[in-house]
Formats: sequence, C-alpha cells, structure tokens
Amino acid sequence: MVVEVVEARPLEGLKLWLRFSDGKEGVVDLEGLELPGLLSRLRDPGFFAQVRVDPELGAPVWPGGLDLDPLVLYAQALGVDLPLPAEAEGRP
Repeated sequence: MVVEVVEARPLEGLKLWLRFSDGKEGVVDLEGLELPGLLSRLRDPGFFAQVRVDPELGAPVWPGGLDLDPLVLYAQALGVDLPLPAEAEGRP
C-alpha cells in the first residue's frame, strides 16, 4: 500500500489533521510521543504551525528538512496496522 499525505493542517496542541491520497482523513496527536532531537522543535507552536505538504515526499514537512513518515501517520490517524515492507511496496 502506497499512501501519501496530500493535505495537512495544524490543530490546537500538537494535533495534526491529515488527508491522505486514498481520500481518508484523520487526526494525529503528537503530544504524548517522545520527540527527540530535531523532532523536539515540533513542541514550539510557532514552528508546528509552519507545516506544509511536500508533494515529492507525500509527507508533512517543516523548515529545516523535518518530515514525518506518511505510513506511520496513516496508521496512527486511522487506527490501522502498519503494512509489512513487501505490502508497502505493492508486492504480495
């Protein structure tokens, strides 16, 4: 399964509303996650609000090259299991 983020909007706190390439939508709450290193910058509301979607990556990105994996976000937003690597590449 190949899924990309096509739209992203920051919400209150560390919540991120996402629309995916299959038309599904969901909200991911990053508040309770460990955000080490560069990811800690997401805790700054001004920085978090700068989210945009990189069409080449199909992922939400922030200044400085910070991005989040669309498959992980899809699984979290929709409460589904992550696909195995072969499934993600469309192989049986």
